[in-house]
Amino acid sequence: MTIPTHTREIHLAARPNGAPVATDFALVERELPELADGQILVRNTWMSVDPYMRGRMDDKPSYIAPFEIGAALEGSAIGEVIASTSPDIAVGTTVTHFAGWREHSLIDALSATPIDPELAAPQHFLGALGTTGLTAYAALTEVAKVEPGDTVFISAAAGAVGSVAGQIAKALGAKRVIGSAGGPVKTRKVLEEFGFDAAIDYRAGDLAGQLTEAAPDGIDVYLDSVGGEHLKVAIEVLNQHGRIALVGAISGYNGATDRATPDLYLAATKEISLRGMLVTSYLPLFAEYIPKAAAWLADGTLHTAETTYEGLDQAPAALLGVLTGANTGKMLVQLA
Repeated sequence: MTIPTHTREIHLAARPNGAPVATDFALVERELPELADGQILVRNTWMSVDPYMRGRMDDKPSYIAPFEIGAALEGSAIGEVIASTSPDIAVGTTVTHFAGWREHSLIDALSATPIDPELAAPQHFLGALGTTGLTAYAALTEVAKVEPGDTVFISAAAGAVGSVAGQIAKALGAKRVIGSAGGPVKTRKVLEEFGFDAAIDYRAGDLAGQLTEAAPDGIDVYLDSVGGEHLKVAIEVLNQHGRIALVGAISGYNGATDRATPDLYLAATKEISLRGMLVTSYLPLFAEYIPKAAAWLADGTLHTAETTYEGLDQAPAALLGVLTGANTGKMLVQLA
């Protein structure tokens, strides 16, 4: 195989003011340096596109450093090792790593994780078998634990985390799983493809009325990826000692002010548990989760969906799409 001397990357060209636009990104060609000892060169084949990346486009303190203007973005990716100076990772190995948003990644071997492409399709290691799936699993087993017989409410239920979470809730013994999604096409997928018991179209309005109708006996667990009105309504419908996993708040990622303020006094009187989570705190669970999830994929317990863009140049469009809910399931960019 010919080792490339140049590659292409997506750089942050400008910080967005509100919703990002295409001109906030730049496609840049650059020269690849020689490998140092202990490094590998990866030809990326799949790249993950995730909502949290929006926060990294802003220059403000957070749990992870912001993207730098004039530098390549980064994120989870899958690829094949095409050159190696490491005794631990051979040429031809399929690996996952965090230096996506480029066609080739020159990285330290210690920052890459070999995967078994025979276990599942490689892209699943960015979705159901990756941090996306782990987020859903940790949220419902550690943060807001699902007990047999519970009624569970999942926001962004047609998205990457939500679609997996609803199915995991079922596998954990939930009696009823309700999902919220935008529009009749997505709510139909939530029911027919992902096996939820009920689906709410939040774009149809009256979220509180729809959730109350779908859960006449209340809800016990809420996985929140949206914030705002969804969180407010969930607190109102939650039963005593309900549990909430605060996974994301996409309704406010572009700086919009949401008038729906959750009633925290009501949460206190119901003795509701609200707990935030970062998946990076639960990475040791991978050893427990991957065998379970791989088995669920193999026997059909877990069904996945992907929205795929082709080519690195389409990565910005994929991110803009995931921020507006254009995806069903995991948003991916296929590079080769």
